[in-house]
Amino acid sequence: MIVELVLVACAVALTPLALIACHRAWLLARFRPRELADFRARRALPPLTVQLPLFNERAVAARAIAALAALDYPRDRFSVQVLDDSTDVTREIVDVEVERWRARGVNISIVRREERAGFKAGALANGLRTVTTPLVAVFDADFVPAPGFLRELVGAFEDERVGMVQARWEHLDRDASLLVRAQAALLDGHFVITHKVRRDEGRYTHFNGTAGIWRRAAIDAAGGWQSDTLTEDLDLSYRAQLRGWRFEYALQVVAPAELPATLAAFQAQQRRWARGTVQSARKLLPALWHANLPWATRIESSVHLLTHFAHPAVLALAVLAPFAVRVAGPSFERLVLATVPFGVGALWLFYERAQAAIGRSFAQRALDSTAALLLGIGMSLSLSRAALRGLFGDVGEFERTPKSGRDGRASYAVRAPRLRGMEWLLAVHAAWGAAMAAERGLLGSATLLVVFTLGFGWVGALSIAATVSSPRSADRKETWETSSNGRASSSSHSTATAP
Repeated sequence: MIVELVLVACAVALTPLALIACHRAWLLARFRPRELADFRARRALPPLTVQLPLFNERAVAARAIAALAALDYPRDRFSVQVLDDSTDVTREIVDVEVERWRARGVNISIVRREERAGFKAGALANGLRTVTTPLVAVFDADFVPAPGFLRELVGAFEDERVGMVQARWEHLDRDASLLVRAQAALLDGHFVITHKVRRDEGRYTHFNGTAGIWRRAAIDAAGGWQSDTLTEDLDLSYRAQLRGWRFEYALQVVAPAELPATLAAFQAQQRRWARGTVQSARKLLPALWHANLPWATRIESSVHLLTHFAHPAVLALAVLAPFAVRVAGPSFERLVLATVPFGVGALWLFYERAQAAIGRSFAQRALDSTAALLLGIGMSLSLSRAALRGLFGDVGEFERTPKSGRDGRASYAVRAPRLRGMEWLLAVHAAWGAAMAAERGLLGSATLLVVFTLGFGWVGALSIAATVSSPRSADRKETWETSSNGRASSSSHSTATAP
């Protein structure tokens, strides 16, 4: 009886992972990297507003404002709206930068709220109250688009059915460390292959919160920005498409940005995405399945919204596998050999092909794709908790991703996970199982458990070793002045003792 129960539990854990692997294999089969849509305008450029939501982003605020103010677009049809909810010295930076660009003839304004209700969604909705243009672009503070970015995309709206067009994220710090390279590979899979195939196949896709342009009418028709999930971008995207709006994607148009430099920062970002995506699934799946949509769209969208349940599945398999080796060795080995090679191969090839499409060398993409797989495994402990909280908990707090800017230092700290370093226990557990499997000649099981050992061991080591930036002392006073080149610069006077 114990043998059967363990095998059934392992099969249940493997089922969602096998489904995701099949989905990735389908994406790979449908991927056509050279078939690119051209969204450059062929008619007169429409009026457009760029929104930049900010909250205490002193490390990158000036750079972001400068990049957006320098976008190449007719000045009489272009405005920038800085949605500044900051409570620190960022306010002074924003004031200096906005005044500097206003003096150069840019139509740029600051919108501030008394209360930060609704986090980013609330800021975007509040800013829209004074927007009169038919198109609205949104950028996060760490993005640095090229001057021609808007011109490369606005042509998509010559089709009156298009409600949003998304550009691809590129990475300013892609090769900074193995952790960052793994993150880049994970995102490349999404932006190079998944978005492209969904657009080409007519499936639902989504706005990624930044580096995209919306039709104002689509936002309004969908009910506007809402803050009842932590992924307001995903939520609005599905609501707009359920109202009949089409979304476009431009693989060849890129917007570079920072990737989180530390594990703590990456975990904060991923916790928000995992929890928010599950919240959005709770909210959207009933409407999705009641809508008059093709079955293929409903199924693919459901896979998209439920993808983060792979984290509990990975965690469960990592816990169960050593026991399965011990009590049901040969039977578990057959189960592993029937499912795991295909699953791991499909996922690895998914990341490798995405990087190949953007010109990475084989040595680079082989290392980065392997690191991406290991990072995904190692993150399953913290992200399982986030996914379950999205299923059963309240909305929660919007955890921002620290941004470092040019000096490489984040201006605020992130909350460390409660289970800090617990991945090491899972690594030891998996190593024990791997040793048993090797001793019994179960090479498939041993290989799987070695992969678990490496993934959890790597993330556990990073978790223990990571240095989380401490918050600035309350008595630290900072002023900002305009330097000779017109940029805001820092002048600090502190009575605090250096740590």
